Amino acid sequence: MVFLTRWFGVTESDADRDPAREKADIEAIVEKSLLMQANAAAKQQRSLCRGTHAKGVCARAEFEVFDVTVGHESALATRLAKGMFAKPGVYPAVVRFANADASINSDFKPDVRSLSFSVDLARDGIAARDPKPLRQDFSMQNATTLPINDSPAFLATISLLTASNPILSLWSLRFRDKLRVMRTLALAEMQARQKIKPYQRLRYWSTVPFRHGPTDVVKFSATPSPDNPSRPLKRNNPKGLQDELIRHLQEDSRMSAFDFGIQFLDVDGMTYWRKRRDADFWIENASVEWNEIEAPFHTVARLTLLPRSRLDPEESATTYFDVTGNSTPDSTPVGSINRARWPAEVASRKARMRHAPAAVSRGVRSTATISAGKPNEIENRSFRARPQLACLRSLGLAQSKERGRLNPFPAA
Repeated sequence: MVFLTRWFGVTESDADRDPAREKADIEAIVEKSLLMQANAAAKQQRSLCRGTHAKGVCARAEFEVFDVTVGHESALATRLAKGMFAKPGVYPAVVRFANADASINSDFKPDVRSLSFSVDLARDGIAARDPKPLRQDFSMQNATTLPINDSPAFLATISLLTASNPILSLWSLRFRDKLRVMRTLALAEMQARQKIKPYQRLRYWSTVPFRHGPTDVVKFSATPSPDNPSRPLKRNNPKGLQDELIRHLQEDSRMSAFDFGIQFLDVDGMTYWRKRRDADFWIENASVEWNEIEAPFHTVARLTLLPRSRLDPEESATTYFDVTGNSTPDSTPVGSINRARWPAEVASRKARMRHAPAAVSRGVRSTATISAGKPNEIENRSFRARPQLACLRSLGLAQSKERGRLNPFPAA
């Protein structure tokens, strides 16, 4: 089975990876990401939104770091107490719940849901000791892994999704890249087909690894409290998830909370197809799950929403999350996907910020869009996106009547 998954892009060792190719891949990923962002905006005749996770709701929250010496053995507590988790404290936070797609769709269209949040460290000694980070950002989804394994899979998949002729694009890919694309889209489809629940009732995972101090590597998870308030979703309302979250913030007396956990990479306990792997295997393969039975999560903090704290449209439009740019030295992201997605996210954010604020401040919906560095290539209201996944319909990987496409890409 391991031999088969290697053909589909899972890398066993450095011999399966091509570090020399990565820089060129990332440059192409940035270009294709901007094109996908522009295509989504032009198709819906609107201004640029985020490159992914276009539709969401922002609110304020509180992030409480627990005393990790309580309830943990001394050795484990020492490992947990790194960076912002070194001492207990309560920090202000901003959260955003969203749908993963680059298009603004009905909340009941199959999709992955996300929770992103930033923790303000400016009042803490962590920020005082380091002149760069004033906050720590986290980006999570209601899936344990990313469907995109690494930068080669990222580039192959986004090349197909942005191609004017997807059949020709698929045919032109190298055989191994064809297999990478098939695996990525199949995993994305499975993740999108989860039961739809209110945002505050979902569990979220970081899906990719981060440093935790000088030696450890970890993943994160946010688990909803069992008694988080919610009401039945109104499926005839295309903004059902958004409206339920807003109702919760405005009306409920008890606010939703999420236990924040840390999962250590344990090369001695974790297995893939019953075989132990080295640390690089678990770091570089973003689509491979870290089995929670073999490597459990340890609760170190709690994220709690604040009542009546929804951000207004202007502030929401300029809110962003950057897990690389806004990280302390103890918690920087690692792995191929993290290296590949950061330049694309930064480019996407800059493109959005150039266009969104003016439209928001005027209270109008701008229809101006841009392509990768060529603002005039796509005319207002004249572009009609082609159905990028038409060639995959026979495989059952295409999406609904809206011709929306699966969006397996991380948040921008």
